Amino acid sequence: MTAIASATAGASSPDATSAHAPTTTPYTFEEKRKRIFAIFAASSGNLVEWFDFYVYAFCAIYFAPSFFPKSDPTVQLLNTAGVFAAGFLMRPIGGWLFGRLADRKGRKTSMVTSVVMMCVGSLVIACLPTYAQIGAWAPALLLAARLLQGLSVGGEYGTTATYMSEVAMRGQRGFFSSFQYVTLIGGQLLAVVVVVVLQQVLDEAELRAWGWRIPFVLGAVAAIVALMLRRTLTETASTQTRAAKGAGSVAELFRHHKRAFFVVLGYTAGGSLIFYTFTTYMQKYLVNSAGMSIKTASNVMTACLFIYMCMQPLFGALSDRIGRRSNMLLFGALGALMTVPVLSNLQSVGSPLMAGVLITLALAVVSFYTSISGIVKAEMFPPEVRALGVGLSYAVGNAIFGGSAEYVALGLKSIGHESYFYWYVTAMMGVAFMVSLLLPKQATYLHHDK
Repeated sequence: MTAIASATAGASSPDATSAHAPTTTPYTFEEKRKRIFAIFAASSGNLVEWFDFYVYAFCAIYFAPSFFPKSDPTVQLLNTAGVFAAGFLMRPIGGWLFGRLADRKGRKTSMVTSVVMMCVGSLVIACLPTYAQIGAWAPALLLAARLLQGLSVGGEYGTTATYMSEVAMRGQRGFFSSFQYVTLIGGQLLAVVVVVVLQQVLDEAELRAWGWRIPFVLGAVAAIVALMLRRTLTETASTQTRAAKGAGSVAELFRHHKRAFFVVLGYTAGGSLIFYTFTTYMQKYLVNSAGMSIKTASNVMTACLFIYMCMQPLFGALSDRIGRRSNMLLFGALGALMTVPVLSNLQSVGSPLMAGVLITLALAVVSFYTSISGIVKAEMFPPEVRALGVGLSYAVGNAIFGGSAEYVALGLKSIGHESYFYWYVTAMMGVAFMVSLLLPKQATYLHHDK
């Protein structure tokens, strides 16, 4: 497979970010096959990484008493949400570390390293003794394992987004790049499905005692399979790009691409916040605020996440027709309009079916962003700092706003002001809309690349 070359900024050829259909480059059957397999191999590792990361969120209801026993249920969830958020704080370090590695040593090396690290983190959590067995060491070691996983995921997103954007076929980059979020959501969905299956075969006492460990073991085993697939990948960064002066350098990134960095950071903040609000936090919201049972909430979220996953290629293909900028503007505007009504109605919804409809509606709006999350960032940076630019900007926004979503929501609920969280999400959607206005109508990079 040919290496992806750098595109010149400001070129006049049509691009997927314009409202006009781009000129597609003809590919041989063999070239298409190689590129599609590369997307499959890269995204399969992405699925495993996010499965391992999200299993924590969906199993927290069961293992919270094992690590934080002397608390009421809301405080226990606050403690586990705090550890979840702490994992996000490692993402900027992971974004920098793995972004630099990908730009200097290659995308393949970075992706292989990140999946190994995630495997180790999952195994540690699966084997952790409880608070009753080792006291305060239990939550401390849980935190350490989450920090390792946060470091891994911090590097995973940027490198995978970069690789899939570079290997995707011209004129269909929105469609093919959307499979990063297909597998990211698939990781969440698989985590929910595993929990639902365990709920059917184990009673609640068994789940709280030891059953919650099973998903972490499965994730570690799956990571080994992903590692073998990623080792077959063909590198997309050329030798010249990797050897370029300033490749993978933060100084180079901020010297020449500071504006692009802050634009990406701006819409990532809102995108991450609303994504985690309607995915990982939503299960707890349905239980704590809407009064559903854990099993019912898990079933609702399983159905919603499946539909959401299937939406991604459709919205990605839409961006190939109407442009990334149009997708992002629709995301910001519709997100600001629907957040308060949807969350307010969910709080008092009596029917699981209606809850599913409302959540699916919200996730359809979020899909305008998530389907093109990788490509809309990758098109902002040249190849020598692309993985770093994508990964670091995403990780910073995700750590501050995405990782704290559950903690902020639960914290406001605990002091009797849950509705403030709805308006907080709405305000960030307004920010995403304003920042999206700064996106170029034609992509700066990638649109010349074959």
